[in-house]
Amino acid sequence: MTTEPAEAAPRVLAVIPARGGSKGVPGKNLAAVGGVPLVARAVLACTGARRVSDVVVSTDDPSIAEVARSAGAQVVLRPVAIAGDTASSEAAVLHAMDSHEATTGAAAEVVLLVQCTSPFITSDEIDGVVAAVTEGGADTAHTVAPFHGFVWRDGDPVDGPADGSAGDADAEGTSGGSFGVNHDKATRPRRQDRPQDLLETGAAYGMRAAGFRAAKHRFFGRTALVRTDPARVLEIDEPADLERARALAPLLDARAGIPTRADVDAVVLDFDGTQTDDRVLIDSDGHEAVTVHRGDGLGIAALRRAGLPVLILSTETNPVVAARARKLQVPVLHGIDRKDLALKQWCEENGIAPERVLYAGNDVNDLGCFALVGWPVAVAGAHDVVRAAARAVTTAHGGHGAIREIAAWLLGPTLAR
Repeated sequence: MTTEPAEAAPRVLAVIPARGGSKGVPGKNLAAVGGVPLVARAVLACTGARRVSDVVVSTDDPSIAEVARSAGAQVVLRPVAIAGDTASSEAAVLHAMDSHEATTGAAAEVVLLVQCTSPFITSDEIDGVVAAVTEGGADTAHTVAPFHGFVWRDGDPVDGPADGSAGDADAEGTSGGSFGVNHDKATRPRRQDRPQDLLETGAAYGMRAAGFRAAKHRFFGRTALVRTDPARVLEIDEPADLERARALAPLLDARAGIPTRADVDAVVLDFDGTQTDDRVLIDSDGHEAVTVHRGDGLGIAALRRAGLPVLILSTETNPVVAARARKLQVPVLHGIDRKDLALKQWCEENGIAPERVLYAGNDVNDLGCFALVGWPVAVAGAHDVVRAAARAVTTAHGGHGAIREIAAWLLGPTLAR
């Protein structure tokens, strides 16, 4: 008996346009919401999606490029000709597709356009857009949210409603200067008696790559609508939108799987690859050195001030681990074969429930601790198996501020709580 080989999953390229210029909100794509820059939030949503193969940020700005790379994306530098106010998102996507294909030699079958300006897009929603194209038979797909409002439009009566009808007459029979777009203003049907309107969220669009190249726009062929949670719909176009997003982040980020201070009673940190970039420098005498991030030290100090117990837990016997712990003034258990058993004993000795512990790690020897605690967190760049087992993933890589980011989740971006 023979079996057919499993069909390979289609290659899906997510493109995040993020130019440096923004008139409505200067520096918008680097603005932080929930302690995380908007471009990094978009990258995190895409890298967390199971159906996305590659994530590319298209930008003309070096600072955005640096943040995008730290968050785990590839970067395509956008030419000046398609980086201005009037340049279309489609032009940026087409350029990114060409650049990525030239660099990797792999052509995507499906391409996504994901917007930084929608800070609360989730990985599941992105996967839903991909599935609508790869499995649902659609040529294009995009996110929408249920909408129940009565839409009105101002205009000269000679313009009439958008549907081409003559317009409404008021009680005296004279034509008014405003009209109902999705309803007859003479009647007020109940919500359940009206057709369901769907609002385009502007967050994520999916297209068959070949069709997109031919049409050069995102709505060709059969278009599928992927419904999302209307509570998460917010586009940042003005400063007030950014303030609303920052106010909503503690609520919506917690719902998306990022912990808050109310969820955590202790923080336990792996060392190599989590607090370092996983590289070791060895001199001619065999002495080892590693690189750490000053922002991580700031974050750990803030956690201690907030009264959260912090522990460093490592299998390494290298004295640099103990030296770093002394510098940070936190306890350390290192040279440990079974980190999960050591963590369980530490929790028992300190009266801390494991389900209230946040554990941050990056490699397979952290999986035992992941299974024990309530908040397993993988740093960006962690092993794929570890990322899959994590409840949350940082946008920053180990040794590049991942612990500072975790502290911002718990204490807020100013680290004051």
